[in-house]
Amino acid sequence: MTDLEIARGAQILPIALIAESLGLDQEQLELYGHYKAKLPLSLIDEEKIAQNKLVLVSAISPTPAGEGKTTVSIGLSDALNQIGKRAVVVLREPSLGPVFGIKGGATGGGKSQLLPMEDINLHFTGDFSAVEKAHNLLAALIDNHLQRQHKENLQIDPRTIAWKRVMDMNDRSLRQVMVGLGGTNEGVPRQTGFDITAASEIMAILCLADSLTDLKRRMGSIFVGYTYDKQPVYARDLKAEGAMATLLKDAIKPNLVQTLEGNPAIIHGGPFANIAQGTNTVIATKTGMSLGDYTITEGGFGFDLGAEKFYDIKCQSAGLRPDALVMTVTIRALKYHGGVKLADLKKPDVTALIKGLPNLEKHLENARKFGVPPIIALNRFATDSEEEIAVIEELGERNGIPVAVADVWAKGGSGAIELAAKLVQLIEEGLADFRPLYKWEQDVRTKIETIAKEIYGADNVRYSDRALQDLRRIEHLGLQGLPICIAKTQKSLSDDPTLLGRPTGFDFKIREIEIAAGAGFIIPIAGDMMRMPGLPAKPAAHNIDIDDDGHVSGLF
Repeated sequence: MTDLEIARGAQILPIALIAESLGLDQEQLELYGHYKAKLPLSLIDEEKIAQNKLVLVSAISPTPAGEGKTTVSIGLSDALNQIGKRAVVVLREPSLGPVFGIKGGATGGGKSQLLPMEDINLHFTGDFSAVEKAHNLLAALIDNHLQRQHKENLQIDPRTIAWKRVMDMNDRSLRQVMVGLGGTNEGVPRQTGFDITAASEIMAILCLADSLTDLKRRMGSIFVGYTYDKQPVYARDLKAEGAMATLLKDAIKPNLVQTLEGNPAIIHGGPFANIAQGTNTVIATKTGMSLGDYTITEGGFGFDLGAEKFYDIKCQSAGLRPDALVMTVTIRALKYHGGVKLADLKKPDVTALIKGLPNLEKHLENARKFGVPPIIALNRFATDSEEEIAVIEELGERNGIPVAVADVWAKGGSGAIELAAKLVQLIEEGLADFRPLYKWEQDVRTKIETIAKEIYGADNVRYSDRALQDLRRIEHLGLQGLPICIAKTQKSLSDDPTLLGRPTGFDFKIREIEIAAGAGFIIPIAGDMMRMPGLPAKPAAHNIDIDDDGHVSGLF
């Protein structure tokens, strides 16, 4: 059965019953049909948060299909509930870019999924749309300001405008565009472009804000560009933040759904980890921590991207202290890093598996730098051999790291009972002593080079002329004290997607540096990374269809 067929055959409970299991009344919900609801921000309880256990699920460097962090997160949450722990899984919302691009869906898989699967993957409660509209409202206000010559005109230099537009779809043809063509009544011609909505600074702000007031303050701090006399212009100068925040009045509230086993799940926000910070909203995480005893969340792609940003940006910003890290590992990915072609990953190959182990070992070394104890979750595939599984178990024993096979795709929560039990034991040992990799007050170069050398394994960092100019701009704006959110390929620890395994002896190349002053971080862009992805040769959209009865097919 496909994931969609499994999801469609499951018994889905009214969302009011899911809320009841968390001690909530229906009056506290904003219902979106029978199976989805928005939760009020008033549920956040800092005293309960301090007593909750926070677990981050990350992974090794993935294959193009991903290694199942979401599937493991959901299965682990179900397993914790099975063994009597009150657990809530808190995840990101899917973007339509990957849904119609390469993945075809992003709500887990097999018997470890979220429901209603089709709704979550397709528009959901409209949060992405609201982010898109708020972002593009600012773009429209900027271009309208350029067009109007009145006494309050700020004299913005169009050549310096840093704010692009966004759309929630992979479309490489929109990376560079010209706007304002067609004559004097059509606007001021200038070059700009599009990012995908998941990379929007508005998405980043939504994910880091802790209230509507904070959201509005952050949006007012968005850097737009310079005036002709070199003075910085922010969104608040265009009186944009009030209307932008109004568009997000519902999107700021987290979404309650359920797992296949009828346990609570909160989904909110959706930044990618290769081009943004890669974690769900602070509000959603704190809501989960206010309602349960164990909160399971994830950081996108490999540890080098999602987890590093979770620790150095989100945890620092929100005052969170994680208790454990689950490192998701697949035998197929390790064989891929050992030189096996994608088409041959289903074949047992212990030799290639062993050659790929340095990738896992590097991620585990990185995990220990933050003082959060790791546990290895081997996300099992039907093609994994017992001999291959034994290699991973031996590595864990050799390094003093617990290992558990997670057979969650086939068995749901029952396939993660061992993982849940070992995780609880690890947390109860009280080994967590969270510490960030760098201090925010350090200079920008030091922070970038610390990440590149300590996490990626680079020898040096090389800056293009444009990146050096961007560094001077950051200093001029007084933003040196912001944390770093590097945009780079997820396929390698380096900035070169072809360097698999554990690359060494490479220079890490910074092409340019974008400013997200409202979100509160700086975005160095490495190598050929683009913040507007393109569709693959065979998009998942080719397989997605709907019949006359409204039944969707092709989501997987």
